[in-house]
Amino acid sequence: MALALTLGRRGQGATWPNPAVGCVIVKNNRIIGRGWTQPSGRPHAETVALAQAGAQAAGADVFVTLEPCAHHGKTPPCSQALIDAGVARVVMAIPDSDPRVDGLGAQMLRAAGITVETGLLGDEAFNDHDGFLRRTITGRPMVTLKIASSFDGRIATGTGESQWITDSPARRVVHAMRARHDGVMVGGGTARADDPSLTVRDL
Repeated sequence: MALALTLGRRGQGATWPNPAVGCVIVKNNRIIGRGWTQPSGRPHAETVALAQAGAQAAGADVFVTLEPCAHHGKTPPCSQALIDAGVARVVMAIPDSDPRVDGLGAQMLRAAGITVETGLLGDEAFNDHDGFLRRTITGRPMVTLKIASSFDGRIATGTGESQWITDSPARRVVHAMRARHDGVMVGGGTARADDPSLTVRDL
């Protein structure tokens, strides 16, 4: 599951409106397929991993960071793809809170005789999918307030000159945060003085 989480993070910031899911397929203690949600949310992580695994997926264990979907959208349901592939067990980190899924993926898998387990590294998966979950549960976006300041509480030099306050590792954390959000806002003064690009870099 740790590898599935790592794979899912590769898609963060690029899969909207879908979550950035990671999937690993294992058979006889060997990884036979891996995938993550592709740009714009298709194909899904499970589809990518199943394509890699091919016929070997029959009887395999699947580790996925979010409950496989159960509805027809821009792609067919991943739950049905897993059933059709003949996998034996699906371990999902957390359920999908999207009302179109919300337990139906797990229900479909169990009805087909597939063992379903939930909760492995669930806290980490919840953190990775926080924006998606918050939107589907509350209808509101995930909002993060970030400020960089010097030890004396300032955000610029005494002359107003712009310079880095944070070090390189801290800036990488900020760019990772940007990748998890759909938008970045700054104050008008910052926009006029610095003309920031507000892109994701240094990851």
